Amino acid sequence: MDTDEKKGQILILATLSGGYKGADSAGQGHKEYAPNVHVMSMMTAAIFPPEFYIKAFEQSFDAILVMYSGSDCPYKGAAEHAGKMVGQAYDMMKERGINQKRLSLSAICTVCVEPFLEGVADANKLLDEIGPIKRPIPLARESEATA
Repeated sequence: MDTDEKKGQILILATLSGGYKGADSAGQGHKEYAPNVHVMSMMTAAIFPPEFYIKAFEQSFDAILVMYSGSDCPYKGAAEHAGKMVGQAYDMMKERGINQKRLSLSAICTVCVEPFLEGVADANKLLDEIGPIKRPIPLARESEATA
């Protein structure tokens, strides 16, 4: 197992109108960031239901950063819906004993290279502190699921 696998894997969900531009600019500027980062571009983060985040944690990721354009999103209501989905994911994470700090939602502008790099650094710092997820992740406890 190499150092990055011990540290954990980070998924960045980056919208084309926000976070992905920061990731792309970081790459074009030859800025370095950790190799345990996986960037996935999408039109809007609103397409992911809360179960997506839980499944990503169950399968292989130890931290997820949702980097979207926030109120600058070109899709009406998408920013609010993305926030709602992440909020529901937080509830599901709590039910399963997953530290909620592992999932973050942040607005990143189209030219924000430094905030992108800071987000990556912060996620790796978090993983240094709390370590990777212990798998398998337990199912929601019945008492909490029905409460």
